[in-house]
Amino acid sequence: MTASALDHHLPSLFISHGSPMLAVEPGRTGPLLAGIGSTLPRPKAIVVVSPHWETTTARVGNLLKQQVIHDFGGFPQALYQLDYPAPGAPALAEHVARLLREGGVEAGADGSWGLDHGTWVPMRYLYPQADVPVIQLSLQSHMPPDYHFRVGQLLAPLAREGILLVGSGSFTHNLRELRRNDPDAPDAPHTVEFLHWFLERMRAGDLQGLFGYRTTAPHAVRTHPSDEHLLTLFFAMGAADDWTQFVHLDSGSTYHSLRMDAFAFGSASTLLAQLPAAA
Repeated sequence: MTASALDHHLPSLFISHGSPMLAVEPGRTGPLLAGIGSTLPRPKAIVVVSPHWETTTARVGNLLKQQVIHDFGGFPQALYQLDYPAPGAPALAEHVARLLREGGVEAGADGSWGLDHGTWVPMRYLYPQADVPVIQLSLQSHMPPDYHFRVGQLLAPLAREGILLVGSGSFTHNLRELRRNDPDAPDAPHTVEFLHWFLERMRAGDLQGLFGYRTTAPHAVRTHPSDEHLLTLFFAMGAADDWTQFVHLDSGSTYHSLRMDAFAFGSASTLLAQLPAAA
C-alpha cells in the first residue's frame, strides 16, 4: 500500500484496557496507546466495541455529546472525577446500525448509554484532547467468536472513510488471580503460553482454529473464565481489510494476570510497526 493510500486508510485495533486503574497508572500501556494515537492518521471518528456494554442485539450509541460512565466500584476517588467529554456522532451511529442490518445483524441506535471505562479510559491516552467523535457499539457476549468477526466485516468499509474501528478488552482477564496491590508483578506464565498459542495461530492464518480457541488454546478458560473481554479481538480482526496482516504490540501484563497486548490488523497495520512495543 502506498503512502497516499495509507493516508486514507486505517488499521483496525484491539486494545487491552485492563483495570480502570489504567486511567491513573499508565504503566507500559499508557505510552503505547499514546504512541498509537500520535502515529495513526487522525480519524474522522472512532467506533469502539466494549465488553462493558452487553446487550441481546447490537446497539449503537447515538448521543450528540458523550457522557462518561464510571461503571466500577471500590476504586480511588480520583477515578470518579475523571471525564472524557468527546463529541458523539449520531449520523455515524445510524450508519453503523444500517450497515449491520443490511448484513443481516439485528441492530439499532440507542441513546441510553455513553462511554464506559472500556472506552473512555484508553481514549484518554489515544486522543487526550477528546476532540475526535466517539461512538460505542454494544457486545453480544452470548454469541460466538465468528459472529463478532462478522460484525467487524460488516463495518470494515468504514476504515476507508477514515473511521477508526476499535475492539477494547483485555487479552487475558481472570480477576480472581490478580495481585491487586502489585501492578508491576511479573507475567503469569500461563498467560504467556496463551499468548504464544494465539500468535502461532494468527501467523498461520488459522481462522477456524482461533474461533475454537476456547477448547484448544492452553489455559483458555483459566485466562478467560468468561470470554467477553476477548470477543472484541475477533471484531477487530473482522474489521480489517486483511486480518492476516497484523502488528502485535506487547505491553506485558499488569497485576500479574492481565495481559495488556494490543494488535493492529490490516494492510495499514504497518503504520505501527516501528513503535517500541511492536513485537
